[in-house]
Amino acid sequence: MATRKVSKKTEVKVEAQNKRRVIEAKVVSTKMQGTVKVVVETKAMHPVYKKVMNRRKVFFAHTDKQVNEGDMVKIKESRPFSKNVTWVVIQ
Repeated sequence: MATRKVSKKTEVKVEAQNKRRVIEAKVVSTKMQGTVKVVVETKAMHPVYKKVMNRRKVFFAHTDKQVNEGDMVKIKESRPFSKNVTWVVIQ
C-alpha cells in the first residue's frame, strides 16, 4: 500500500490497483457450458416503509470446476468472458 500526497495536509492511501470484489453466492443453474448462474441474496431495509426485504441479484460466472445446483461458491470479478459473463468461480 502506497501513500500519495494530495495537498499539504492530506494524504490518501492508495491500495493495489488489482483490487476486485469477491462475493459468496449460491449456484442456481449449471445448464451452460463453462458457465454457471449464481444468485446473491441480501437483506435491505425499505427507505420509506422500514420493512426488511430480501433482494436477489443474479450473476453469470465462468468455471472450469465441477459444481452442482445448490452449492455455495465464491465468485470474483474478472475480465469479460462474454456479453454477460464477467465473474469467475474461485472456490
